[in-house]
Amino acid sequence: MTDRTSELAENLARVEERIGAACAAAGRAREEVTLIVVTKTYPASDVRILHGLGVRNVAENRDQDAAPKAAACADLDLTWHFVGQLQTNKVRSVVGYALGVLPGPRRTRSAAPPGAAEREGRELGCLLQVALDAGSGERGDRGGVAPDGIEELAAAVEAAPGLRLGGLMTVAPLAGPYAGRQRAAFDRLMDLSTALRVTRPAANMVSAGMSADLEQAVAAGATHVRVGTAVLGVRPKLG
Repeated sequence: MTDRTSELAENLARVEERIGAACAAAGRAREEVTLIVVTKTYPASDVRILHGLGVRNVAENRDQDAAPKAAACADLDLTWHFVGQLQTNKVRSVVGYALGVLPGPRRTRSAAPPGAAEREGRELGCLLQVALDAGSGERGDRGGVAPDGIEELAAAVEAAPGLRLGGLMTVAPLAGPYAGRQRAAFDRLMDLSTALRVTRPAANMVSAGMSADLEQAVAAGATHVRVGTAVLGVRPKLG
């Protein structure tokens, strides 16, 4: 076992232990929470090691990094999630490898280029990113729409060929009423998810929580947690 394999194995075991403990504390089964490892800035070799350690869900946020990495790992049974802000000119590329959840569009008129996924014979799950620091009609500092924009955006996704509304996601806000209150933020997201599922019961995914706050997300009821640093290590600064 190489040094890097040992490092990733130890890190992954610690994260799994944290998720398991959080599930036990919340009275949830471990199987209720899916771990997505965010592999951005790390090489395909790390993805291969993670696959060997049992990871099946990985995420990237830049197509120029994700596309060649996905191609290099095409022989592995992985689900790739794209978690960045998706530019229109990158949609066709992302559709080629992303099997998992895409972030929701930023505006109703940009739900997806008409038929982008449909032309590839694909149906992609799409989560709406909710900005809990945004006022009515605004966007959050870290992306996403204000809570009162969920309904309009959900309708736009449903109308877009090749997209399937999967649920909601958020990032704990750094400003506004939920700054520093991760559990309250995730509880609010769960309330919004409950409201969404009244008319769209299949949109039952709730993606929240990262390396620093996954326990709060699991306690609130998140179905997916996105963890990068705690598994792969502190990323080098870019530039």
